[in-house]
Amino acid sequence: MRCVVQRVKKASVTVDNGITGAIDKGIMVLVGMGKEDNEKTFEYMAGKLINLRIFTDENDKMNLSVADIYGGILIVPNFTLYGDARQGRRPSYIAGAEPAAAASIFENFLQYIRKSYEGKVESGVFQAHMEVELVNDGPVTLLIDSDKIF
Repeated sequence: MRCVVQRVKKASVTVDNGITGAIDKGIMVLVGMGKEDNEKTFEYMAGKLINLRIFTDENDKMNLSVADIYGGILIVPNFTLYGDARQGRRPSYIAGAEPAAAASIFENFLQYIRKSYEGKVESGVFQAHMEVELVNDGPVTLLIDSDKIF
């Protein structure tokens, strides 16, 4: 699983002119599903997302997590995170999960996050054309990979 995590002041996802998910202060997470993702992956990634200390404390240091500030989490499926553009000009998506498997992985991960976090959890829609709006706070943007390759 690969995630792009952005600390946001607000974020939303719109599908077919309707908002499917929206948060105020918190994190927006673009999530790409890999072929081998499973419950151990969910546990690792959920722990990272919920406990990542990227919010500032009273001393203006990044010491607080989304859980500490009781912020929102917006999870957005994005298969292109597994795009490999090292060769040629057209990305290869061979490392990503096939659509049917990825849909199941995404839904299971979303449920895992909802069980693991007491705050607001919203989402985009798997395989939909989504319009994502956000106000990045900082900006603060991080890459997380369950295989720990970066």
